[in-house]
This record gives sequence, C-alpha cells and structure tokens, in this order.
Amino acid sequence: MRYRALIIAFLAMCLGLLAACGETPDLAERESLTYNQVRNTGLAVNCPLFEGAGRGSISLEPGQSYQITELCLQPTDYFVKEEAANKRQKAEYIAGKLLTRYTYTIDQVSGDLNLSPDGLLTFAEKAGMDFQAITVQLPGGEQIPFFFTIKQLVATAQSTGVIDTSTDFSGEFNVPSYRSAGFLDPKGRGEATGYDNAVALPAGADAEDLATANVKRTPVRRGEISLQISKIDGETGEIAGTFESEQPSATDLGAHESHEVKVLGVFYARVEPA
Repeated sequence: MRYRALIIAFLAMCLGLLAACGETPDLAERESLTYNQVRNTGLAVNCPLFEGAGRGSISLEPGQSYQITELCLQPTDYFVKEEAANKRQKAEYIAGKLLTRYTYTIDQVSGDLNLSPDGLLTFAEKAGMDFQAITVQLPGGEQIPFFFTIKQLVATAQSTGVIDTSTDFSGEFNVPSYRSAGFLDPKGRGEATGYDNAVALPAGADAEDLATANVKRTPVRRGEISLQISKIDGETGEIAGTFESEQPSATDLGAHESHEVKVLGVFYARVEPA
C-alpha cells in the first residue's frame, strides 16, 4: 500500500512535466529563454508570430531607404514533381515526408527594400542564414535531398507606396550545389580534389554512361519564390504570411538528374528604415 502512493506521486510528476514541455511559449516568453532551455526542444525552428488581427499597412516615403530584416521562412509542406509513366499524362507533385529534424528553417535574413518612381517595390537579399540542407522521403521510399535556400533573391511587387495584405512579392534566387567542389564520393572522385576517373579508361558506349558519375559538376541553378502577405502591424513594421518556393533538388555532383521540389510554408519579417 505504501508503494502505491509513491507510484501515484511519481506518475503525477511525470504527467506534469510532459504537459509543461508540450506548451508552446509565446514570442515574449521564447525570447527570454536561455540556450539550454531551447536546445533540443524544436522551439528554435519556429518563426516568430505577432498577436492581433494584423490588417494594418506600412507607408513608404519616396526617396527613403528601407530594409527587410529578421526574415524567417518556415516550411510546412514538401512536394516532389514526378513524371507520369504514361507520356500522355502530366507530371504531378507527390507529397514528401521530412527527414530533417530541427534544421529546416531559413532565419535572420535581411536585405534592401527599394520603391521606384513607377511603383515597383524590390527586395534584394543580402545576408543571413539563407540556406538549409533538407531531405524528404517519397511514399515509395526514395529520398530526395535538396538545398533549401533564397540566396541572392530579388523579389518584386507592385505598390502605390503602401505595403498591405494585397502586396505579393515574387522573384528568383540562386540554388548552389548541394555538395561543394571539395566533396569526395566513396570512390574518391571530386571536382576540385580527388580522382577525375575512378575506373579504368572506358571506351565506346560505356564512356558516355560513366561520364555522368566521373565528371563532377557543381553548377549554380535557379529557383523562384512568391510571398503572400496576410498580416501586418503598421506600428512595429512586422509582416507575416505564406510562401511557395520551387527549386531543383540535388544531383549528387551531376551523377543523376534532379527533381523539381515545391516547398510551402509561412514567413515572418520586419520592414524598417535603412
């Protein structure tokens, strides 16, 4: 009987700890947390949120320099484009399962925001944690790695000098190679280091087939993204909404063809005078 009370007390304490860990703190509480309180909890991957209806607007003065800071993009859904077996059918996007744990959010990105006389609003990305290496798994088990990024993004939107919920940015960005030029594959082949050819000199038809694996390439390709603003706080300059990004996946240094990857998610940022 005496052990029953101890067991009940222990279970109650465990349930209390689980409930406390399950609660998601708001922005103010999260900013006051220490590194040890955030580490391995998954809280750092979440983009900030601000309270309120968020249906305000931000006025931009002509000739004034502005910047976007603290831009955070948090993916929520991943899709990989697969060609149909029948050539008469169109290719379709297949939903993928995220394998990366807590490192898939782009954060603290900043850049210049300029308003031209003809009403074109341009955002040019300059710095920040603007990339993450992500892997998703398709229903059939195939794993697709890709370099989620917005490096050197130049996004534009039409504006009358006001940023509101009808302002949508869209533009293109660079997608560097998933592997660097110094990476070596299991056979010691690389672009800048290692062997040029890990097998005996091929001839005939085999030469063309083996060239894709032997000749390593790290090209910079292009992706595109659109950001739809849905919430604005005119006093603090905060904006938030959703984004949709399309970019190519990794090719293993040119060893195979890439897939087209679509990423959906939410974003947060601040508009400030430069």
